[in-house]
Amino acid sequence: MRNLMLAAALICAGPVMAQDDGAFVEFKVLKPEVALAAAQAALQNCRDNGYQVGVMVVDRFGLPQAYVRDRFAGPHVFETAHRKAWTAVSFRTGTLELGEITAPGEMMSGIRDLSMPLALGGGLPIEADGSIVAGIGVSGAPGPDIDQDCAQAGIDAIFDEIAF
Repeated sequence: MRNLMLAAALICAGPVMAQDDGAFVEFKVLKPEVALAAAQAALQNCRDNGYQVGVMVVDRFGLPQAYVRDRFAGPHVFETAHRKAWTAVSFRTGTLELGEITAPGEMMSGIRDLSMPLALGGGLPIEADGSIVAGIGVSGAPGPDIDQDCAQAGIDAIFDEIAF
């Protein structure tokens, strides 16, 4: 039985070890058209609820892929939507949750001292096949929880395209 367990462990580890031997890393990112579709769906969701927002989708490295802004959204929404999306991919978590675990007095509160992260709800990582492929950030609704709901609507709109 022990030999069988050892053999099973080696078989399972085989592909991981083979992947580590190469000189390249493979990863997935959203096509610009899919990133734009997520941004537009998030914008439409907020618009349908009476909110004027800006929506940014970044790739897995935090670089902008798509940005849409409603005509009456404030000028701040570009920066905040970008920072929320960037934060979601950088810290691999939603920014509403990050806001809770980085609150003053919490162990990770120092993250708030960095210049780019924005621990304010409205940013979500976009995952496919167990890997982060993008991030989406929404800014401009009357609360970060509403921004987050709109961001989730953007992800939901492209789910069938990114589900493997």
